[in-house]
Amino acid sequence: MTRFCCIGRSQQAAYHEPTYKGKGKGSESHPKVNYGCSLVKGKASHPMEDYHVAKFVQTKGEQLGLFAIFDGHLGEKVPAYLQKHLFSNIMKEEDFWTHPEQAISRAYEKTDKAILSQSPELGRGGSTAVTAILFMNQGKLWVANVGDSRAVMARGGAVIQMTVDHEPSSEKGAIENRGGFVTNLPGDVPRVNGQLAVSRAFGDKSLKLHLRSDPDIRFSDTNADAELLILASDGLWKVMKNEEAVGIARKIKDPNAAARQLTTEALNRNSKDDISCIVVRFRS
Repeated sequence: MTRFCCIGRSQQAAYHEPTYKGKGKGSESHPKVNYGCSLVKGKASHPMEDYHVAKFVQTKGEQLGLFAIFDGHLGEKVPAYLQKHLFSNIMKEEDFWTHPEQAISRAYEKTDKAILSQSPELGRGGSTAVTAILFMNQGKLWVANVGDSRAVMARGGAVIQMTVDHEPSSEKGAIENRGGFVTNLPGDVPRVNGQLAVSRAFGDKSLKLHLRSDPDIRFSDTNADAELLILASDGLWKVMKNEEAVGIARKIKDPNAAARQLTTEALNRNSKDDISCIVVRFRS
């Protein structure tokens, strides 16, 4: 079975240039599923901190689509670690094929513990994550996230947000119950202990007592009227509503061109953050 993959990034891309773009198509037995990717570096002086996975794999008689956006902060080592290890950790769980939700939740927890145990090597930073696993033979889709990277689905004319934005203001009670606090200074976004603008993340050892890393997980059937799925970092969602993003992607048949257009539009709207986007089209 042919394996299609777009994993990677460039260290030196300028702000207005694509950091990475790529695409892939399903196998002969699943010709209708295809994807495209586009990543653009933001204006900040630090290296690109967004990483992604977008690939099809064949294992145990099942073709899987694996898609993810990892939006790092305070360094790139944690999102790079997630890119390499998170999906393999999920698929190593014994009940992955029978109870995917439990396997995903457990693997997220184990991966976060592994990151924290390697903090001398991986540094003090962290990362959000949004992951999607498509069981292509069955038409089943599992989406999970921590942080504010988001997945949005279009189906039957509707636009459905598949993830929960984990923001300090919405999880203030849980943060305070853990001994932390949320600041909300004028001109700034709410932050955990005055530092982090998300309430759940991988890594961030210095804040871990006050953060969660357990994912919200959602299931969807893609056999009926599913059209497309968009995964993107907050560099896109800060300047674009769900309906706007879907409206752009719906008009462009090629998912790679759709992903590129979404990142371009985010730049045109003056998004200053790194912008990462994957578009998965379920039907041509």
